Amino acid sequence: MKNTFAVTGLTILNLALLVTIAFDHIGSVEASSPSQVIRARGIEIVDAQAQVRASLSIIPAGPARRADGRPVEANGKIYPETVLLRLIRPDGRPSVKIGTSEQGSSIYLSGGIDPADIVLNSDGGENSLILTNRDGRNRVVKP
Repeated sequence: MKNTFAVTGLTILNLALLVTIAFDHIGSVEASSPSQVIRARGIEIVDAQAQVRASLSIIPAGPARRADGRPVEANGKIYPETVLLRLIRPDGRPSVKIGTSEQGSSIYLSGGIDPADIVLNSDGGENSLILTNRDGRNRVVKP
């Protein structure tokens, strides 16, 4: 009988502590303070179907390559390390690209219909704006 009273007493004591702790924390629930810095080698944002819709990455120095790893150009031109932000359409095609390297920077905006696009480029001290219509005609503007 003494054990029953002891167990009941401990149960009531635990319940009282639980209620006290629960009421003490109600109203004081806060999100943890944000980190000052996020460090990563790249960032990808995906949609509900797990398709990449935005990315921020560092492209290592070397020849330009396709997604499968094959070189884009046969001339072997070496490009500097580049930081690249891509915003990607639902069909998987990048429609906004912003890139920078030690040689310069560029902004690419797709018109949604190939090959319509706008390219603003500052490379090696040379600046240009290239406007291309859907029929493939383009206009190059240089200072």
